[in-house]
Amino acid sequence: MRLFIVLFLLALCLPWAVPKSVFGQDPREEKSDSVPVFVLDTLVVIGRIDDLTRIAITASEGRVGIADIKLRPMVREGEVLEAVPGMILTQHAGDGKSNQMFVRGFNLDHGTDFASRVEGMPINMPTHAHGQGYTDLNFLIPDAIDYVEYKLGVYYAGIGDFGSAGGADIWLPEVYPRPFLRLDAGSYSYLRLVGAGSTTVGPGVLSLAGEARGYDGPWDIPQNLQKLSGIARYTWHTTAHEFTVLGMGYRNSWDGSDQIPERAVAAGVIDRFGQVDSTLGGITHRFSLSGRWRHVGNTSVQALDLYGIYYDLDLYSNFTYFLDDPVTGDQLNQVDNRVIVGANFRHSQEGRLFGRPTLYTAGLQTRADFINDLGLYNAQRRQRVRTIRVDDVIEWGNGLYITAESRWTEKFRTLLGLRGDFYLFDVTSDNPLNSGDATDAILTPKLSLMFGPWGSTELYLSGGFGFHSNDARGTTQKIDPKTGEPVSAVNPLVLSRGAELGVRSTPVENWRTTLTAWALELDSELLFVGDAGTTEPTERSRRFGVTWTNFYRPTPMLSMDFDVALVHARFATEPEDYIPGAMETVLAAGVMWDAIGRGVFGAVRLRHFGAYPLIEDNSIRARPATLLNATLGYRFSGARLGLSVLNIMGATASDIEYFYASRGRSEPPDGVDDIHFKTVEPRTVRFSVSWGL
Repeated sequence: MRLFIVLFLLALCLPWAVPKSVFGQDPREEKSDSVPVFVLDTLVVIGRIDDLTRIAITASEGRVGIADIKLRPMVREGEVLEAVPGMILTQHAGDGKSNQMFVRGFNLDHGTDFASRVEGMPINMPTHAHGQGYTDLNFLIPDAIDYVEYKLGVYYAGIGDFGSAGGADIWLPEVYPRPFLRLDAGSYSYLRLVGAGSTTVGPGVLSLAGEARGYDGPWDIPQNLQKLSGIARYTWHTTAHEFTVLGMGYRNSWDGSDQIPERAVAAGVIDRFGQVDSTLGGITHRFSLSGRWRHVGNTSVQALDLYGIYYDLDLYSNFTYFLDDPVTGDQLNQVDNRVIVGANFRHSQEGRLFGRPTLYTAGLQTRADFINDLGLYNAQRRQRVRTIRVDDVIEWGNGLYITAESRWTEKFRTLLGLRGDFYLFDVTSDNPLNSGDATDAILTPKLSLMFGPWGSTELYLSGGFGFHSNDARGTTQKIDPKTGEPVSAVNPLVLSRGAELGVRSTPVENWRTTLTAWALELDSELLFVGDAGTTEPTERSRRFGVTWTNFYRPTPMLSMDFDVALVHARFATEPEDYIPGAMETVLAAGVMWDAIGRGVFGAVRLRHFGAYPLIEDNSIRARPATLLNATLGYRFSGARLGLSVLNIMGATASDIEYFYASRGRSEPPDGVDDIHFKTVEPRTVRFSVSWGL
């Protein structure tokens, strides 16, 4: 199978001769981490090193380009989002499953309150078999990303559902500056092949990229991960119009390596790389087709995105072992199969408000999820033994927003926004009592005040409302499918409100720094429940914190970054008010040297997250974790050799920890309350050879 994967990618990624006329530049010219963004008829260059004063509306937004991403030593694809200040991505199961995500004091589970998109297509999955807002980033090809645009907080009218903590847009290049091919191999049967290239076809440019990856990992039961991912894009331009068609395909299968109870390791029953249930894992697919039209006029810009996505997941998990069923065990089979269709339209227009220059933007976003046989089953060794529930769901969300960004004086700007969302939920359940439909609507105003700049310093004051949707099944549910007891339906849409004070500055040339103090309140939290293997709504919560971000490029070859985030997160009630899984301290830092032409390149990155509460009274806390990763290599005239060492210090920390009850076969019927953890991977070495990068 792996030989087939390698041959498949070799055939897909054979480099083409790339004519200079395609790109308007020398194909060997290195692209910086600045990316061009057209605003009306003006070219604005935005990147991590660029000065965003007079452009940004808060201190909590920015962009990170491929030049800063490509040398980052990464364990998993999702770590691309660790370029977002204060964000941590971990894993509590096999690498084919969505990451656990943390930012701004949220344990986002698999993405509930952070909206992620690729080329305008939403990644978050509402009413998902495994978790609300499930965000699987494993289909990404990190080498084939152009830039990441992030926005933290509830102040952006273009972000709707799942946006209480903010969101990120991942953009792919229209054209690869030159074709490339890369082969990685390393510890624990790690093998990865990736390639991409562009060529002229008719009036436009065809770009292709593909990746194959296999990995067993350090686990006692090899994870046998097998990933295939491909991208095909065709783009053409006229004088004022841009058209692009994008197709993406992804398949992944793996054997699970879920969290394990600490007591089992302490007793020597298993080691930290072992498993209680040896039959976990899953298989998933994602295929999408999207198109974009963009028109740039003298005083206006219009953009239209259309997309269709097919997605499925067949997942086996076991969180409590023999707590609920002492005979066949507590293994769960969660099945999700859906088709998503949607569109985004945006119109920006120059105008005036009370005589002052104003940029008006109006947008419409619509998305419908058609989910068939959304299933939850009890299983034993990947064989279903009973059905808990099966549902067909239609969920349709529509958002309409308008913003007005005005410059009142040379030193004062404002952005006023209003967003309205309407949702329809239709559930057909195997238990008719849980069938039904629900609707809900919500208004979320936004406001930002921007003062300055004075020299290179600008101040921001922002406030707004956001929301997340709840699982459609919870909006119509009347009977608990496991116990048969009556339950209350949940609110379809949950409001959040936040505010932020921030500053953006350049203390010395090429040093960009931002400092923000923020607060956020949610009407209801979604919290992981171990014995159910899912999330449940809780009470009102409050958070406030400080985030400091820094990026410094003293020379074209050397860059450094340092980010720190401190958070205070609590439920609204006393006295047991700590929010389980709410990280309180996150620190990330890195140094990167990238030779121009021939020469040495390298990067060192430090990632630290501090202790955080595991239960509401804070009597049990997760242990802090610090990881150090590095890459070192040499670039020749056309090739590059590299070496990455992950977890250089050999830390034995946890990737993630939970506290709940589980039961082994010989343990008490009520189980044992314990910390359940997934260890970080040990020191790992990976070699790479590439051409064209």
